[in-house]
Amino acid sequence: QLQLTESGGGSVQAGGSLRLSCTHSDTYNDYCLGWFRQAPGQQREGVATISHSGATIISRYYADPVKDRFTVSLDSAKNTVYLDMNNLKPEDTAMYYCAANRVGWCSGVDGTFEYWGQGTQVTVSS
Repeated sequence: QLQLTESGGGSVQAGGSLRLSCTHSDTYNDYCLGWFRQAPGQQREGVATISHSGATIISRYYADPVKDRFTVSLDSAKNTVYLDMNNLKPEDTAMYYCAANRVGWCSGVDGTFEYWGQGTQVTVSS
């Protein structure tokens, strides 16, 4: 069972930054890792995905609302994926979830994921 643990959420003012981390203890080599978010009363939406084979990044995808503000990155040695969020806006407020598939490709910024973390809350005040 692949377990994902998110951290790094919190409360910031608009224009601020946060870094989310998602760590797993799996030993497979190829993954598609994704960040999703869900605001109260809204559907879950894809934020960013990254696929890799070992230390080689294969793809990155971003949702339009976060392009040029968010960056997804990977430390394969630590089995950790990061989401650096800059210039945060109140509309970025949501529970953020990490997700994973044991495949070395992602179909885009969304998709069906087999494994999910518990989520970490991000709140941006105006």
